[in-house]
Amino acid sequence: MSQLSLSRLGLGPEVVSPWQLLLLAGALWLLARILTQIYATYGNYRHLRGFPQPPKRNWLMGHVGMVTPTEQGMKTLTQLIVTYPHGFMMWMGPMFPIITLCHSDIVRSVLNASAAVSLKDVIFYSFLKPWLGDGLLLSAGDKWSRHRRMLTPAFHFNILKPYVKIFNDSTNIMHAKWQHMISKGSARLDMFEHVSLMTLDSLQKCVFSFNSNCQEKPSDYIAAILELSALVVKRHQQPLLYIDLLYNLTPDGMRFRKACNLVHKFTDAVIQKRRCTLPDQGLDDFLKSKAENKTLDFIDVLLLVKDEDGKELSDEDIRAEADTFMFEGHDTTASGLSWVLYNLAKHPEYQERCRQEVQELLRDREPEEIEWDDLNQMPFLTMCIKESMRLHPPVPVISRCCTQDVVLPDGRVIPKGVACLISIFGIHHNPSVWPDPEVLPVLPPIFPHRVVGILGEEVYDPFRFDPENIKDRSPLAFIPFSAGPRNCIGQTFAMNEMKVVLALTLLRFRLLPDDKEPRRQPELILRAEGGLWLRVEPLSTGTK
Repeated sequence: MSQLSLSRLGLGPEVVSPWQLLLLAGALWLLARILTQIYATYGNYRHLRGFPQPPKRNWLMGHVGMVTPTEQGMKTLTQLIVTYPHGFMMWMGPMFPIITLCHSDIVRSVLNASAAVSLKDVIFYSFLKPWLGDGLLLSAGDKWSRHRRMLTPAFHFNILKPYVKIFNDSTNIMHAKWQHMISKGSARLDMFEHVSLMTLDSLQKCVFSFNSNCQEKPSDYIAAILELSALVVKRHQQPLLYIDLLYNLTPDGMRFRKACNLVHKFTDAVIQKRRCTLPDQGLDDFLKSKAENKTLDFIDVLLLVKDEDGKELSDEDIRAEADTFMFEGHDTTASGLSWVLYNLAKHPEYQERCRQEVQELLRDREPEEIEWDDLNQMPFLTMCIKESMRLHPPVPVISRCCTQDVVLPDGRVIPKGVACLISIFGIHHNPSVWPDPEVLPVLPPIFPHRVVGILGEEVYDPFRFDPENIKDRSPLAFIPFSAGPRNCIGQTFAMNEMKVVLALTLLRFRLLPDDKEPRRQPELILRAEGGLWLRVEPLSTGTK
């Protein structure tokens, strides 16, 4: 019997070179990887078959372009939620599935998974990495757990209490601008523009004890933060530029790096200056001086905090957490505030009831300021904020990519490595979770085999959050700040700021809807296309 040999295959020593052997080894490795991927994909398909999917646009693109970041895309998403109330799957091209969960009973397994299992999806959040580093938003595993424990004291009520004065002051500056603009009766104002600057003003004071007067004059640091946010959103809409090498060569990529450098230099300078102050004063004197000023800012807390082993945060860690707080704290709060102002403008009866609640609370008080103890004395105003965040969640969706298979309460499995979107908007608008979340007129459906009607006008009903009405509701039915181990650490800070700003605004101004209805624009946060415009007039004029 003839023997199989390298020479019979034409691969004998006389013809085989090291490069050919290396090429053969590489081809075998690639083949093994492909076979492994095919096997894993086949295993995933078995699990993915449990998730319904809408009809594909075509075999190559899958569902790409079906749900766009526009008003029409929001309406399509709402229809999908009615059609598939327990979640659905869509294909981004022929190979990449994305699972969307939109029911409070179903998201529990993903939201309550440990930080080591339920990771932030790389594609969804990676564009923020050069700016925010390994802060709480983007870090994972042991580092995230350590930082979360260390940062928790920064949001203790003793730290948050003095910030209420800062919220009052920043709101007063915004209102002074409004008074000037409406001196002749009323003005049409973009809420996002004004409220975003106000929240950034407050954050700079709370995080850095720095007053840039950004509401009254241009600030390079504030302009850089606004530009970074806009560039990240723009890049999400350009798939070809997901590749870092290509993006870095574009004008936008160069602008992004320049803005990152500016923001990092500002934060680094504050950290270094504060570090120099600590040894000079000594810890006890430093804390005493802070106590006299009644304000311990975010940088102070990060410099002083230590973990269980007595280790401090590095300067790089402090910068990442400070930059993360500036990013997460300004846009989300601005979105929440802008939309609640819109909803109250649309519902003058609720606006007036909130106003009367604040007027009664501050009766005969001079100056008219909201204090710490007032924050829990405005129940109806709080209900209005929550209902607005149900209808218009500041963060419409969060993304996860789990490191192991996750079994959902209904037995379905999200395979390891498959991107999973938790649609906060979807949960908040799901008729299976909330009674009458929207009006349902009888109109031709997009998915005639499943949908009973196209959802119409949103139902804004603050009484959903009356204490009597929330007793039997799932805690995961309302998650504007996410839920589980990775929920928003700054949610009390954000709610406090929204209460102060809204109370003072209603005390001084009347809000009326603009002639043009806003069109929702979901980005990293929920915006309005072209701005969210309202008519604002002083309270002393107009009809009630």
